[in-house]
Amino acid sequence: MSRKRIRDIRNEELIDAAITAVHKRGYAVVTMAEIAQEAGASAASINYYFGSKERLMEATMRRLLSTLRAALLDRYEHATTPRERLLAVLDANFDDRLFTVEQCSLWMQFWANAPYSASLARLHRINRRRVQSHFRAELRALVPAPRRETVREALQCYMDGVWLEAAQSPAPLDPARARQGARRVAGLLLDTPPPA
Repeated sequence: MSRKRIRDIRNEELIDAAITAVHKRGYAVVTMAEIAQEAGASAASINYYFGSKERLMEATMRRLLSTLRAALLDRYEHATTPRERLLAVLDANFDDRLFTVEQCSLWMQFWANAPYSASLARLHRINRRRVQSHFRAELRALVPAPRRETVREALQCYMDGVWLEAAQSPAPLDPARARQGARRVAGLLLDTPPPA
């Protein structure tokens, strides 16, 4: 196993501090000085490692997206059917490594601000397309064509709604419970016969 460079360790510390500071103070108003204070560093160090608050936020979201991707790949390893793969997509979005109040808060604030930044908007588009693609691939084998997009939209809206609620939670989250809830919703959507 290779040793981490000091730069990589510092980047991780500043990203962790950004997640905490944005959750506490809000994406739009948090300053580089506040993020640096959270990390026990100077604002100059953020400038040195990232160049700007926006680049730090972009790096932070890239890490969360990377965590989501890793969670999905981990779960895909054990999924053999389209239904299991669909549930793997849902489960990954509520993975223990990702589904915390602080990270949900950052995620929601980030997406709300993405339309105002080209680089952040690009990350948003990539993520939405990836989730849509995963759902569509598995739903193709599970749901008749006329209902497929409705089921996909319902699942994505459900996930977004749970994340939005989680971002405002006064208590720690229970990822296992969130996964169970998502699976129940998927069961309702997949097992409901089409209307006559």
